[in-house]
Amino acid sequence: MHASVFDRVQVAQAAPSTLDWAARVDAQPWADLGVALDERGWAVVPGLLGADECARLAVGYADDERFRSRVVMSRHGFGRGEYRYYAYPLPQPVHALRTALYPHLCEIANRWQRALGLADRFERNHAAFLRRCQDAGQRRPTPLLLQYGPGDYNCLHQDLYGEHVFPLQVAILLSAPARDFTGGEFVLTEQRPRMQSRPHVVPLKQGDAVIFAVHHRPVQGARGIYRVNLRHGVSEVRSGRRHTLGLIFHDAQ
Repeated sequence: MHASVFDRVQVAQAAPSTLDWAARVDAQPWADLGVALDERGWAVVPGLLGADECARLAVGYADDERFRSRVVMSRHGFGRGEYRYYAYPLPQPVHALRTALYPHLCEIANRWQRALGLADRFERNHAAFLRRCQDAGQRRPTPLLLQYGPGDYNCLHQDLYGEHVFPLQVAILLSAPARDFTGGEFVLTEQRPRMQSRPHVVPLKQGDAVIFAVHHRPVQGARGIYRVNLRHGVSEVRSGRRHTLGLIFHDAQ
């Protein structure tokens, strides 16, 4: 990326401060979001980012210095399109959002652990949880930026990167549907025991964040709580270009 563009992105992403991001996240209706996550495994936070903030993050895709690796999906059978994993230190908005979201999601994650009868509990502080990941050899950052063009899609998958997996993640749509791209819907499927999979198409606007289960979640059944597996992906983009910010809270081996 040319220095002049890099400088513009650096300046643009210098604000808001970490405290501003934290206040914005803390102001969300977390009780309602928790209920939605319990009931269906996903919840939408409308307008978490503004249009200018989305554009600044999306333009950063071209800045090689921000990323540790680039993945072309077709080379691995993941679909079509590509994504890039950020390097440490993360860009300030990415770090601030990841840090601010984690404590709220941690409460839900630990409730799910109890419901499933799992002894492991997640640390309230994200830095403490990352130290656990690092001690297990999971030292590579997992926040990523995804880019899709016409004909691109992302196969249904789960983002599991090692022994320690935080059970919730967040995707933020950086592009505007119908203006920047068409198609490209965010899709989730639930694989229920002895039943056919149930699909969800999650409606998102630019700046909306979807919180969803990484792997599985507890569901109350007639005979008690059982485990439901989830996968997520993106349907084919018909036109334009689609960018998404992905926030995964465990790091990779």
